[in-house]
Amino acid sequence: MRADEILLQLLKFKSITPNDDGALNYLAMIFADFDTKFIEKNGVKNLFLNKKFGEGEHLCFAGHIDVVKPGNGWQSDPFYPVIKDGYIYGRGTQDMKSGVAAFVAAVLSAKNFDGTLSILLTSDEEGDAIYGTNEVLKFLKESGNLPDFAVVAEPTCEKIFGDTLKVGRRGSINGVLKIFGKQGHAAYPKKCINPAHILATKFSEFAGFDLDDGSEFFEKSKIVITDIRGGMEVCNVTPGEIKIMFNVRNSNLINLEDVKKYIENLYKDYDINLDIKASSMPFLTDKNSKIVNKIAKSIQNVCDIRPNLSTSGGTSDARYFATNGVSVVEFGVINDRIHAINERVSLDEVAKLQRVFSDLIENFNKE
Repeated sequence: MRADEILLQLLKFKSITPNDDGALNYLAMIFADFDTKFIEKNGVKNLFLNKKFGEGEHLCFAGHIDVVKPGNGWQSDPFYPVIKDGYIYGRGTQDMKSGVAAFVAAVLSAKNFDGTLSILLTSDEEGDAIYGTNEVLKFLKESGNLPDFAVVAEPTCEKIFGDTLKVGRRGSINGVLKIFGKQGHAAYPKKCINPAHILATKFSEFAGFDLDDGSEFFEKSKIVITDIRGGMEVCNVTPGEIKIMFNVRNSNLINLEDVKKYIENLYKDYDINLDIKASSMPFLTDKNSKIVNKIAKSIQNVCDIRPNLSTSGGTSDARYFATNGVSVVEFGVINDRIHAINERVSLDEVAKLQRVFSDLIENFNKE
C-alpha cells in the first residue's frame, strides 16, 4: 500500500481528541503479521505494533491519530478528503496523519530489517497527552521492550520538504505571580501600596527577560507574560493585588528551580506568591547519534539536501521517549497549515516521506 492511499483512509476518521473513531482498529487490521497490543486508560486508546525481524536494534515509529476540531470556514468537508492541484485537503493532513501514513506504508513494505520494527500510536496528543504515548512507554519499560531509537513523524519542515530535522524540544514552564499591596484612593498614593507600581519597578528584568544565552540548538529561555490582571477597572482606586501569568520555553540550560529562584529574588522585598510548574522538560538528542546521522542521510538521499537540526516549536510526544532514555528525532512534512482552516499536504511530500522512512529502514543497520 502507498502512503497516499493510507492517508486518504485515515482522513475519513473523525478522530478528534481523544476519540480515535476506529482509526486504530483500521491500522491494526492491516498489520496482520505484527504483534498487536491495545493499551487503554481513562478513555484514551493507544496502539502498539511490533515485529522482530532479527536480533539487532529496535527502531520505533511514533505519532498521534487524533486531531483538533476543524472549526468553521472550510471549502470542503474537513473529514472527507479532497484532492486538488496536487494537494490533499482535510483535518490532520499535516498534523499528523500524513506522517502516520508514511511510516505505516514504509513499515508494511519492510523485508530484511535486522532487528525489531514497531509503531506506537496514540489518540491523545492534541489534548492533555497524559494517558497516551507516555502510558505506552511505561508499559514497554515494565515489559523490557523499550525501543533503542524512535522517529516521531510530526510536521517539521519549514519551507522545503527535507529542510528541518528536529533533534530536541524546549521545555515549558508556566507560572502565576501574585503581588500583594494595599488598596486605596488614587488621589492618596502615599496611603496605598500599589502592586502595579511594584511590578513596574522590575518590569524590564521580568517581561521578555532572557534567563540564559541559549546554545547551539536552543534559543534563549525567555520570560513571556501572557496575562496581567488587577484592580476594579476604575480610575480612582488602586489595586489590592495584581496577578501576572507567564510562560518560559526553556532550554536545557535552565530548569524550574532556576526560574523560581530568579523571580523570587527579583521581588524579594515585596509580598508575593509564586505558583510555578513545568508542563514538559527540554530534551536534546546527540547530533552525532546513530538515529540523527541515519535519518539525515536518508533525507539527503531522497531530497538531495542536508536538513537543518532544530529544537524549535512547542512540545511533542518525543519528550516521553527522551525521558525514557530513547534516542529520538522528529521528521515530517512541511508545517504551514497545522490546526488551520483548509489544512492540506502535497501528494509529493507524502510520497517522499514514505521514501525517506523506507530508506531509513533499509539502511539503518548498514555501515
